[in-house]
Amino acid sequence: MSVHNENIRRVTTQRLTEMKKRGEKISMLTAYDFTMASIIDSAGIDVILVGDSASNVMCGNATTLPMTLDQMIFMATSVVRGVKRALVVIDMPFGSYQGNSREAITSAIRVMKETHGDCLKMEGGEEVIESIKRVLSAGIPVMGHLGLMPQSINKYGSYAVRAQDDEEAEKLIRDAHLLQEAGCFALVLEKIPAKLAARVAAELFIPVIGIGAGGQVDGQVLVVHDMLGLNNEFSPRFLRKYANLEAIMKEAVAHYVEDVKTGDFPNEREQY
Repeated sequence: MSVHNENIRRVTTQRLTEMKKRGEKISMLTAYDFTMASIIDSAGIDVILVGDSASNVMCGNATTLPMTLDQMIFMATSVVRGVKRALVVIDMPFGSYQGNSREAITSAIRVMKETHGDCLKMEGGEEVIESIKRVLSAGIPVMGHLGLMPQSINKYGSYAVRAQDDEEAEKLIRDAHLLQEAGCFALVLEKIPAKLAARVAAELFIPVIGIGAGGQVDGQVLVVHDMLGLNNEFSPRFLRKYANLEAIMKEAVAHYVEDVKTGDFPNEREQY
């Protein structure tokens, strides 16, 4: 669990609302372990998402569906230990809440008690609203997620931009208001037209965080492995890479291998 420090103002759900009111953009990245969480927290990130995207970038799966509740709890517990300032949001994995609201509240309480995280994220609108309301009724903050929902990828059949036609766009707007009315403190919009995302952000009083949803929302989220260039096979239009750590790491490892093979490592100063 994070150590309390009076000199650090922790980011809370209320603080995110305040940031939206004054027009301050919200920064959000994923993290899945103690070390990465410590680094990005100390760099000033506002929100850390323990995402089920770990299924892809940490486990090598094609989708997020294989992630289990136990796996999410293990990762989130490690992340929370490394965070002093950021709000820690934990993804509810596929199958932990869609079935019924009783299962949802049981899963949610377990995540919160075992990880000491701050809040949860749940994908979907009207279809899962009863589960979301049940979790909220226990005093657990929930961040919604609409647009492209990776846990529903088998229904979509592709990772194409969502809500491009009027019918799907109108449903997304209805669902966004439904989540706000239910009590969600924020909403993620993934891979939808920028104009639609801007409209949703303007209509809602809760913060709207975008990923592939344009710049007229209240904040942005990316997968940390993608923005650091650790995963160079993934290059969608919305991704800006701030480093090329894959190349740096390969060069470092190759240098290490060469030094070991030639006997240069360890030298006399590097032994006892």
